[in-house]
Amino acid sequence: MYQLTNQNLIIILITIFWILPWKGYSLWIASKRNEKWWFIILLVVNTFGILEIFYIFYIAKKKLSDIQQVLHGILPKKK
Repeated sequence: MYQLTNQNLIIILITIFWILPWKGYSLWIASKRNEKWWFIILLVVNTFGILEIFYIFYIAKKKLSDIQQVLHGILPKKK
């Protein structure tokens, strides 16, 4: 039987923390732009963030500053 080692768990967690923000942001943009087919493709296809990054920067024409603005609204402010 396959055992989940600490090294495998770390790789899985890194992968999850890489994919989820890209997928979430790209799905959010696709839904705001009312692009049903992009939303379905981004939801179903797992490309480890590559398709999501392509959609965000080349299809939706977002800039890095747009992502930073979203993060500033989500992350708690430092004191």
